[in-house]
Amino acid sequence: MAKILIIDDEKAIRKTLNEILTFEGYKVEEALDGEEGWKLFCEKNFDVVLCDIKMPKMDGMEFLSKATEYNPDTPIIIISGHGNIEAAVDAVKKGAFDFISKPPDLNRMLITIRNATDRNSLIKETRTLKNKANKVPEMIGTSEGINKIKTTIDKVAETDARVLVTGENGVGKELVAKWIHAKSNRAHKPLIEVNCAAIPQELIESELFGHEKGSFTSAVKQHLGKFEQADGGTLFLDEVGDMSLSSQAKVLRALQEGKIQRVGGEKEISVDVRVIAATNKDLLKEVEEKNFRLDLYHRLSVILIHTPSLNERREDIPLLVEKFLEDIAKDYGQPTKKINKDALKALQEHDWRGNIRELRNVVERLIILAGPAIKLEDIHNYVIIK
Repeated sequence: MAKILIIDDEKAIRKTLNEILTFEGYKVEEALDGEEGWKLFCEKNFDVVLCDIKMPKMDGMEFLSKATEYNPDTPIIIISGHGNIEAAVDAVKKGAFDFISKPPDLNRMLITIRNATDRNSLIKETRTLKNKANKVPEMIGTSEGINKIKTTIDKVAETDARVLVTGENGVGKELVAKWIHAKSNRAHKPLIEVNCAAIPQELIESELFGHEKGSFTSAVKQHLGKFEQADGGTLFLDEVGDMSLSSQAKVLRALQEGKIQRVGGEKEISVDVRVIAATNKDLLKEVEEKNFRLDLYHRLSVILIHTPSLNERREDIPLLVEKFLEDIAKDYGQPTKKINKDALKALQEHDWRGNIRELRNVVERLIILAGPAIKLEDIHNYVIIK
């Protein structure tokens, strides 16, 4: 039930609006002037405010100014017997949702209130979705390797030191980067991710540094690269070991000088970027084989974080399985399945070449194919298939 605050010094207007809105299913509170309305507005949460302009103590425009600064998400509809275009434009400019002249057209007023509550619901839903999208997943585990990573993150996050995260595919290197960014002083700025292995070598410089219009055949407009997009924030270079030597040289220069140059451009652009890199390769071996620059390696590896494979942290598997059972069941709208002890033990003893990514896929498979409780038989049927 939406809550509406009516602020008007005319008792008859308040009474009429209250009766109509209560009949329509709204919960209504009244204030006889702007000052009382302001007090209620600060003390309680309202979905919509109907506010007169001409009132003693605090007029409607002063209330509007203070209310939109205090809580800009609450729609405020100005109602006034002194209705004219200038007043309406002024009210909307100052943040009013709409302006309705007295005596109000009741149908128009109800439609306006409905639109205001719909917009309010949309704002709340969007904020919830954004918070959900921006929320960094928990780092599950109590093993020595995971505890060491958590401790290191806490120490380095608030610095601007570059970090190189190593480990096999699927171990959670991206999650480490997200936690470093989330705990850093740059958390209010973007974390921009680049998968160096997924971008063709002929396009990676354009992706990283951007390009000017007409710099090559398909460059139909100017493009800002990932370095510029991450300005003030963090740039995560995933699979950095797959970057070409020419691109490595330009990344090295960007790290050394804090400047980049778009493809086809002549202007140097200053960027303030913290770089976190990740790789599943042995970069020192790649240096020996002349596939990776030693100077870039040293630039990237101020802090080294090794992410252990799942086989190196088998004691964390029960916690991970429990978390995946809950999360996947929630996604499917199903009750959380239980797993028998012997089935869980079999998962702990399995060879996890795909690491955490593989484990999550296996848990999802078991949720879909197994019965109400996951048994050892299900592990043999759907996981350890010989």
